[in-house]
Amino acid sequence: MSEKPTIRVDDDGVVVHIPMTFKRRGGRKEIIMPDNAQAFDGGTPNTQKPLVIALARAFRWQELLETGKVASIASLAKRLKVDRAYVSRILNLTLLAPDIVEAIMNGEEPSGLSLAKLTKPFPVLWEDQRREFGFTL
Repeated sequence: MSEKPTIRVDDDGVVVHIPMTFKRRGGRKEIIMPDNAQAFDGGTPNTQKPLVIALARAFRWQELLETGKVASIASLAKRLKVDRAYVSRILNLTLLAPDIVEAIMNGEEPSGLSLAKLTKPFPVLWEDQRREFGFTL
C-alpha cells in the first residue's frame, strides 16, 4: 500500500480518497495506514489520531452506504454493534469543507478542535464551518 490521501473536486462534488486497510485484532477492527503516511502514523506531532480515525471511518462508512454494501445507517450501526446516532454523527464528518479535512489529516487544525466539537451539529456552508471551528478566512 503506497498511495497517498487525496482531495479533489469533480462534477459530482468533493472526492476524498484515504487509502487504508482493515485488520481484525482481538475481535476489534484496526485501521492500517499506508507506509508513507507520516501524518497518519504519528510522524506529525500535532496530528490528533482520534480525528484522523473518525474521518477515515466516516468516509469508509459513506462508501459502504453509497455502493449499497450496507442498506442503511441503521443496518450499518447494527453491523458495527454501535448506536445509530453515533454512526450518524461520524458520517456528518463527510460534510466538512475539504480544506478542514486536509488540515486535520496534516495535523494543522486550530488548537482546541476536538472530536466532541466536530460531532455536534455544525453549519453546512463551508465558510460558516471555517468560522465555527476557528480556521482563518
